[in-house]
Amino acid sequence: MGRLSRESLIAGAPSWRSLLLSSLLLAGAAVAQESAAPAAAEAAPAAAAPAAAAPVAAPAPMANAAPAVAWPEPVASTAEMMPLVTQSLLLDLAESGNRAIAVGERGAIILSEDRVNWRQVAEVPTRATLTALSAVGSKVWAVGRDGVILASDDAGEHWKVQRRDPWLPPTEASAGDDARHGAPLLDVLFVDENHGFAVGAYSLFLETSDGGATWKERHILAGAATATPAAAAAGGGDKWTFSKEELKIEDESEPHFNAIARTGDGSLLIAGERGSLLRSRDSGANWQRMKLPYDGSMFGAIGFEGQRAVVFGLRGHAFETDNLGDSWRELKTDTELSLLGGVRLSGGGLALVGANGLVLVRRAANEPLRAGAIDPAGALAAVLPIEGGVAFLVAGENGVARYQPR
Repeated sequence: MGRLSRESLIAGAPSWRSLLLSSLLLAGAAVAQESAAPAAAEAAPAAAAPAAAAPVAAPAPMANAAPAVAWPEPVASTAEMMPLVTQSLLLDLAESGNRAIAVGERGAIILSEDRVNWRQVAEVPTRATLTALSAVGSKVWAVGRDGVILASDDAGEHWKVQRRDPWLPPTEASAGDDARHGAPLLDVLFVDENHGFAVGAYSLFLETSDGGATWKERHILAGAATATPAAAAAGGGDKWTFSKEELKIEDESEPHFNAIARTGDGSLLIAGERGSLLRSRDSGANWQRMKLPYDGSMFGAIGFEGQRAVVFGLRGHAFETDNLGDSWRELKTDTELSLLGGVRLSGGGLALVGANGLVLVRRAANEPLRAGAIDPAGALAAVLPIEGGVAFLVAGENGVARYQPR
């Protein structure tokens, strides 16, 4: 597949989820579409995009017609209150205190104390699609389209805007602007109440040390060194890290950052498009660039104890490392459905969700992944353990639902 243009990506064109899964239009979520790499040749055929409509002449203005009214910018409007919000597109889940939180399209934020009954938060100060959540105690952050960052001090009951960067159509004067301007944010991670990170399209990387009162943009690719593997890859002598020349991704020098995770030793890992990975062993001060042997995009990352981590994404591919990416082993998923969301479980377990209602669960690090599915089988983007990990909340194309593994 061809990569989305800057204008179509940021302005709300169909995302990689809709193009990969053929059924899901993440209008406004604006997540990275796959680039034209070897992985694209492997990718499952997506539904053909509709042909562009033929130009239609604008009708002549009617006499005494009322003046045109500008449609409110999503980033500056309040969220739309939706009667069927629990069945709308929801993209992430988190817990804060005794409360579950979900976010999604049109600025929707919903809360549940019992994980069964949900209510939508009123007066959320954006209508931009929200893509990700991070919570530390009662403090919660949400990020999304138009570079928006929201924060709550009361477990999601009330929200304020910390950052917004709406995209505007290019003009002659703005032709040379940084492509990150207006880019959607795709993930957020806070390691404590003060120190946090947000990542997004075109290698957008933001950091805060004051709880989000101020956010600093950093160009971490510019200073990223090339990682040197400490050990050969499992199963053979192939390299799992690459030289700077090999790391050049054709004409795409700024891969989209899809996810950021933290391991038990405090290291950070960023997963992105076309097999690109970055790691930091010093809380984000310095970064090393790596690349998986598989050139498909990774849509999520999960950190575990020590330096163990899992990344997952296109065509059911998932990889695990015990040394922060010096070597990787591929997990047996037995699926070619793309994996879009995941969560850590106790004892090294994890749960992954993806296309067609797919749910994969392993209860411990040494157990195989066991597949299940939820009905109706829409695309799933997030999963959250409940009831001590016996059951799960899942969220995605068809809203939020409970899933009980058999």
